[in-house]
Amino acid sequence: MSALYFHIPFCKSRCIYCGFYSTTQFSWQSRYVDALCRELELRSQKHPKNGLKTVYFGGGTPSLLTREQFHRIFDAIGKTYIYNNVYPPSEVTIEANPDDVSDYFCEMLRELPVNRVSLGVQTFDDGRLRFLCRRHDSRQIGEAVRRLREAGFRNISIDLMFGFPDETLDDWISDIDQAIALDVEHVSAYSLMYEDDTALFEQWKSGKIKKIDDECSLQMYETLIDRLEAAGFEHYEISNFAKNGFRSRHNSSYWNQTPYVGIGAAAHSYDGKTRSWNVSDLREYVEAIEHSELPSEHEIIDETTRYNDLVTSAMRTREGIFLPSLEPKFRDYLLENAKKSLENNLLAIDHDQIHLTRNGLFVSDSVMSDLIYV
Repeated sequence: MSALYFHIPFCKSRCIYCGFYSTTQFSWQSRYVDALCRELELRSQKHPKNGLKTVYFGGGTPSLLTREQFHRIFDAIGKTYIYNNVYPPSEVTIEANPDDVSDYFCEMLRELPVNRVSLGVQTFDDGRLRFLCRRHDSRQIGEAVRRLREAGFRNISIDLMFGFPDETLDDWISDIDQAIALDVEHVSAYSLMYEDDTALFEQWKSGKIKKIDDECSLQMYETLIDRLEAAGFEHYEISNFAKNGFRSRHNSSYWNQTPYVGIGAAAHSYDGKTRSWNVSDLREYVEAIEHSELPSEHEIIDETTRYNDLVTSAMRTREGIFLPSLEPKFRDYLLENAKKSLENNLLAIDHDQIHLTRNGLFVSDSVMSDLIYV
């Protein structure tokens, strides 16, 4: 195993765009943390306990856990992995809301083996933050980064969103420039998505808001790439930018098909042969774990699924796919179906690596769909 993920589903309120599993049932939080520790123990009996490289706390809102709860989880990790001399891992990330980053929170993180913090910034515009139902305001973003720096953190990532209804290119440039001014090490930037069963989707469906047009969205994405690269960021994955040496090691595990274990409700695991996912229900998850049962389903990954997964994950990265790593059957298929994109400068091959070009980034879904084995 290389990567360990903990899903912390608790939120004080639900953002209108969020499609991840979350809950406001805080009365379950202590039992849930107990269940996380127990699931870690149960899964450690099924997965190799070596090579732990990264740990990631996502959500939900991991920064809502208490000091004592974090210590319980890290103690459980240590008991599982320390005897193999692979703990603490090289990268331990916690997602946090800017308004949760108090002096107390930073002191707590310093007690833990956390060395990377990912802040859910989304935008620096207070009006758009209110539209998203985010809890923080723009002032708290800078304060959070300042506190983390003063606490000694030298690996900070921020999330940004673009493509808000009525957002202009100048609005987006302002967000990008304020992100650059924070001098963080990593930026993840995503187009606002209208996912089913979200409040945002319902507002759009009812006609209360309008999506920006594709041309404007494309222009915003191009501007994002240009300005971040000019500021010294490497564009190493479709939505991710890092300063030298600060790529997200944990997320790179997903894109490179490295085995990982997911702990918690709705968390996914992958061991190279099977993929499993826990139930997306807080009560059902906790009660099953309390009975020493893993509340998950799984599927066996055959060679075709493994190839298709590689296309839709590794092709998102700057390096793309190393052709000699493919079985001849799939390598020949990929090269045959890539001809059109190669001719149109949407794909390129360098040193046996087939990857998206800058032009290909803008139509990546279409390019990758052509390479899927059917």
